[in-house]
Amino acid sequence: MVVQPERAFTALSCGRRRSGHVLFSAETQQASQLAEAERFSHSNETVLEVLPFPSQVVYNRVGKCGSRTVVILLRLLAEKHQFNLVSSDIHNKTRLTKHEQTSGSPSCCSSCPTGPEPVSRPVMYARSHLVDLMRNISGIPQPFLYTRHVHFLNFTRFRIEQPVYINIIRDPISRFLSNYFFRRFGDWRGEQNHLIRTPGMKDEERYLDINVCILENYPECSNPRVFYIIPYFCGQHPQCREPGVWALERAKQNVLENYLLVGILEELEDVLLLLERLLPHYFSGVLNIYKTPDYKKMGNLTGTVRKHTPSLEALQVLYHRMRYEYEFYNFIRDQFHLTKKKIGLRSASKPTAYSPAFLRELALRTPEPLDEDEELDGDLEDANSWLVQP
Repeated sequence: MVVQPERAFTALSCGRRRSGHVLFSAETQQASQLAEAERFSHSNETVLEVLPFPSQVVYNRVGKCGSRTVVILLRLLAEKHQFNLVSSDIHNKTRLTKHEQTSGSPSCCSSCPTGPEPVSRPVMYARSHLVDLMRNISGIPQPFLYTRHVHFLNFTRFRIEQPVYINIIRDPISRFLSNYFFRRFGDWRGEQNHLIRTPGMKDEERYLDINVCILENYPECSNPRVFYIIPYFCGQHPQCREPGVWALERAKQNVLENYLLVGILEELEDVLLLLERLLPHYFSGVLNIYKTPDYKKMGNLTGTVRKHTPSLEALQVLYHRMRYEYEFYNFIRDQFHLTKKKIGLRSASKPTAYSPAFLRELALRTPEPLDEDEELDGDLEDANSWLVQP
């Protein structure tokens, strides 16, 4: 069951539960060891619903790491397996402040799983947006999968039951390039959708050469802007946005303690296979859907247009700026391969796109400077062959 994005998240918690249905706690779920919903009748015809474990999953999706591809799959899976999917369309608010005030009305709508409810009068309240968001997530009827571009939320810190986290990341430079060109030129869903996404972008910024952006240290191509992946796993602490060892180590710790799986986009089919095995009540049959021609046609529309590779010099500069991002990516890659090994999955893993070895190899293939009377017949061969689906 797909629940539309959070217009007012209280809509998800104020609806009446279905008559005769009981939602068990996570402790009861784990103790019962029941993997799928089981229904049985009593003499009074009351129906009990025993939820799968885990029944609360959060996918705090990292931008330009295949999240639109996965969300399309989730919409299909939610209908198939009857779990509640809440996919937020908030893209520009990954961080929340503890003192941020919010106001709204505890209204319900026809998209709620329990059906239409009357809209209450607006009630102003002054509560932490951070805690409010976590409480509203926890209030979604279970089983649910909540997904949004948001940095890691520590539910237990506020005495709220911690959900299971999943995520996917990709080679940091590959992600950066995809985002850089997507903001300017969009994807294959429509030639003009980038103008809708970034209407205030001036032409000089839209058509800024990426090499100039990197080599002349424009803000978009420098820290802290390129320190992007780690904060999604580090969390909401202000120091999580500062490139350094502290944020890196905290992100690693959160992955080990709170994430069931963090996959890498370069091996997406293996990610889906592991999710199918680890969370069958959510992802059973996902690979079959992913490999269908209809889905492939739909997924191809999410590819970023006009994407190309910077010069070797620019790549080397960018790689140095993203050294913490690469340390984290390599850590995730190793953990992912360890999980595959434990599961017994043996598949060929692709080398990371912009590893030091890649840059050294690229340098060796760079031709000597041409004489003045020779014509340049083309730039250095780009690496679009390894750029995977955004």
